[in-house]
Amino acid sequence: MSAPRWCVLIPCLNEEAAIQAVVESVLALGAPVIVIDDGSDDRTPEIVAALPVTLLRHAQRRGKGEALRRGFREALRQGYDAVVTMDGDGQHLAGDIPRIAAAAARYPGHIVIGARLLDKQQQPKGRRRANAVADWGVSWACAQPVADTQSGQRWYPRAALELVDLPAEHFVFEAAILIVASREKDIGVVSVPIASRYHGHFRPSHFSPVRDVVRITLYTIGRVVHYGHIIASYRRSRGTPTIVQEQREVV
Repeated sequence: MSAPRWCVLIPCLNEEAAIQAVVESVLALGAPVIVIDDGSDDRTPEIVAALPVTLLRHAQRRGKGEALRRGFREALRQGYDAVVTMDGDGQHLAGDIPRIAAAAARYPGHIVIGARLLDKQQQPKGRRRANAVADWGVSWACAQPVADTQSGQRWYPRAALELVDLPAEHFVFEAAILIVASREKDIGVVSVPIASRYHGHFRPSHFSPVRDVVRITLYTIGRVVHYGHIIASYRRSRGTPTIVQEQREVV
């Protein structure tokens, strides 16, 4: 079987300080890039337009979910079998992509998450607690254990991309993909450890600790109830996530 064709998908909003370095670091790997600008009002689209990438723009801000959705559709239109998503603010490193792609080759058909398991002391305590709660709830809805359900650096195989029309918006879309892929397409999830990067010249997160957490929580609870077998799903989610190391794995 031939290796899947894949590209890197970068949704962004007002990332003029970092976007050029982020895109150029991916291009240095030889990977094709699709950038979705979600209505930036700074120089982000001008900077990206000067680079050899596919640039799609929203005239107005439509949220990360819609940016990812449009990027998925474009990747499918161009015939890619998978995409790697990463944020445009510099917190995700292109240098981690080869390990994520290697894990995807080892676990074909799986979603691979770049899980922020290294240097976790860099995470603010409030964010660390929120992520732990999200992992607990989203894993339950997935009926399988998932490490770092909130990471935006992921490998999505084609079967997951085909869930593009899921009725979920904003940051809920990323949780919805994990849950529906797990429950309705029997897609497994594995994780590759990456560093937590919270210190540095990053712009404030677009993620709202209140609004977006409430949205994700309500969606997750609804999915747990929708799929039923609540206790069995919970038990299945309490196992140890599959973490793909450099030369070994912990299951």
